[in-house]
Amino acid sequence: MPEADSPPPRPRRKAQPRTGDTAPQGPSPAAIADPVLREEAKKAAVWIGMAVLVGLAIYQAQALLVIFGGMVFAAMIDGGARLLGRVLPIGRGWRVAMVLILAVLFLVWVVLFAGSQIAEQAAQLPAVINVQVQKGLHWLAAHGAAVDVNTVQGLIEKLLGSIGQLTSALGGVLGGLTTAFLIAVLGIYFAVEPQLYRRGFAWLLPVNERVRFEETAQAMGKTLRRLLAGRLLGMAVEGVSTGILLALYGVPMAALLGLLTGLLAFLPNIGAPISGLLMVMVGFSGGTDMGIYCIIVYVVVQTVDGNIIVPMVAKKTADLAPALVMGAQLIMGALFGILGLALADPLVAMIKILLEHRSRRNEAMT
Repeated sequence: MPEADSPPPRPRRKAQPRTGDTAPQGPSPAAIADPVLREEAKKAAVWIGMAVLVGLAIYQAQALLVIFGGMVFAAMIDGGARLLGRVLPIGRGWRVAMVLILAVLFLVWVVLFAGSQIAEQAAQLPAVINVQVQKGLHWLAAHGAAVDVNTVQGLIEKLLGSIGQLTSALGGVLGGLTTAFLIAVLGIYFAVEPQLYRRGFAWLLPVNERVRFEETAQAMGKTLRRLLAGRLLGMAVEGVSTGILLALYGVPMAALLGLLTGLLAFLPNIGAPISGLLMVMVGFSGGTDMGIYCIIVYVVVQTVDGNIIVPMVAKKTADLAPALVMGAQLIMGALFGILGLALADPLVAMIKILLEHRSRRNEAMT
């Protein structure tokens, strides 16, 4: 029997691609075809990103200021380690440890040996200042000056309150300052391994910017170390000389006034008038002769510091205009209080170094 014809093969159905097997065809709905419009969109994205970064910086300004304070403290430690390196041929880690140990010993000495005396004098200072202010207001009123006693009294109470907080902290409440503790911890970390953090930040920059960043960072560190070294020298000279000269004449609270003068010397243009005013007011509480002597001491100490120490330091650091520093202090003090006031000078110096290096780079490119 003849074989039956086999049925013709069925045509194979073309396999349909499953979802996700192939990339979508055609431009994205979010794509911008016009090259000019696309370039403008990129510029807008950059500006929006900058605005977001500025907003985050403003929102986290206090934390950023604490980090910068840690960098300033690290510069102090590094400067001390470099100074020891000139006389001690030992490793950098040992020199950093020695600087920290010396700083701790100094604080222990202040608390144990001078803390009780300073605390006692600090408790007496507001009452003495208040009495002298009242005498001055009554004298002005008796000579026809229109003085709002209540307003002036309120300002004096605020000033005395801040001074009381400062002196009480120095008298023995040093461990309760969280911000100071964070700054100290950050400063120690930065000082122990500065290359680690500088190299890590450089990795965030484009490759062609890393060499320039390293040069700028080195210049900033050198300037900051010299600036702080000069500031610490001025603090020591003003504080010690003021305390000794006042104690020789028997001025009340000589130790406290010397300590306040030294601490306030860290704030250029602002600290000296405040410490001088306190010194003179305490001096007049002991009589006219003592008040005149305190004025002479203030003038002599500030003359030595202003004509010898400050010019010597300014030649080796960023020579900052006094009006610029005072303006930065007023702004930073209003925004961030005593911490902003203390860090305004180093911050202005770092910004100046950055702008100078950027200006030299632009000049070299033209």
